[in-house]
Amino acid sequence: MEKYDVIIIGGAAAGLTASLYTARQGLKTLVITKDIGGQALLTNDIQNYPGIMQIGGFELMTKFQEQSASYGAEFKYDEVVSIENKPGEKIVSTSTGEYSCTALILAFGKTPRDLGVPGEQKFKGRGVSYCAVCDGPIFKDRVVSVAGVGDHALQAAVYLAGVASRVNLILPGNEVRGDDSLVSAVKADDKIVTAAGRKVKSINGDKTVKSILLQKGDGSDAEEVQTDALFVEMGYIARTEFIKGIVNLNKENEIVIDKFCATSAEGIFAAGDVTDVPYKQAVISAGQGSIAALSAYNYIQKLRGKPVSKTDWKSVKTVKQ
Repeated sequence: MEKYDVIIIGGAAAGLTASLYTARQGLKTLVITKDIGGQALLTNDIQNYPGIMQIGGFELMTKFQEQSASYGAEFKYDEVVSIENKPGEKIVSTSTGEYSCTALILAFGKTPRDLGVPGEQKFKGRGVSYCAVCDGPIFKDRVVSVAGVGDHALQAAVYLAGVASRVNLILPGNEVRGDDSLVSAVKADDKIVTAAGRKVKSINGDKTVKSILLQKGDGSDAEEVQTDALFVEMGYIARTEFIKGIVNLNKENEIVIDKFCATSAEGIFAAGDVTDVPYKQAVISAGQGSIAALSAYNYIQKLRGKPVSKTDWKSVKTVKQ
C-alpha cells in the first residue's frame, strides 16, 4: 500500500487548489477523482473568476490541474468506495486499490440529481446526459431537450441552442425563472421552445433516446415529444454515504466544517460544494481548497513536531506553536 502525506478526494476547483498548495509545501500528494473539473464542466462561459474576463469551465480546470501537476501532485482516476480513519493514518479504498495518508481532504463536490423516471438508467450515456457542455457537441444540428430547474437548466438550454437545431426546455413551473440575463436569453432565442408546467414521465427509444413523454402538472393527457437527447438539470446532491459515521454531516448530508476547513474527525478536512459553506461558486471552492490544504499541512507539521505555517508566502517566517 503506497503511503502519501495527503490524499485529496475530488478533482474540481477545491480539490485541485488544495493539491496545488499541498504539493507546493513539499507534501507527497495524491488526488483521487473520477474526472477533472466537476461542475465547472457544465459551463463554457465563466465570467466571474477574478483575473479572467471569460473562460470555459473545462479550460479553467485544466489550467488548475496542470499547475498542480507541475509541483508534483499525482492523479489517480478512480472511485473511492470506503475510508478507514485510524489514529495518525487514513486508509482510502478505491475500486482498484488501497492508499494510506496522514491527512485527508474531502473535496468531491456534489452529484447530479436523477429525474427518477423510466428509461433514465437505461439510456444514460446513450442520449441521457447531465453535462450539456461535455455532450452537447455530439448532437450538433439535432433536436435535444433539457429537463430541469433553476439557472443550470436555463444555462444548458442557451448553450445547446448554439449547437442543436432545436431545444425543448421542460420546466415544472409555469414560468421561466432564474437569473435575469439567462431568462432574457432563453426568451430571445427562437431555437428554444419552452414547455412550462410539464414533467418528463418516461424516456423512450431503442439503442438510443428517440422520444420523451411529457405530462402537465395537473395530470392531464401526456404528450410524446421526439428528441435525440435529454439533458437532465435537476440540481445536485451530496453523496456522502461512504463517510457517514466518520465525519459530522448536516441534514442535507453536507460535511460540517469549521473556519479551518476541519471536520469533526482529526486529520480529515473538507472543502468545496460538499461542505456546509453557502454560495457554491468556483472561486469560493478554490479559496476553501487553499484553507484545507494549509490546515492539513499544519496538522502534519504538528505531528512531526515541526513549526507550522501561518501563511503560504515563502518570505514570511513560520511560527512555533
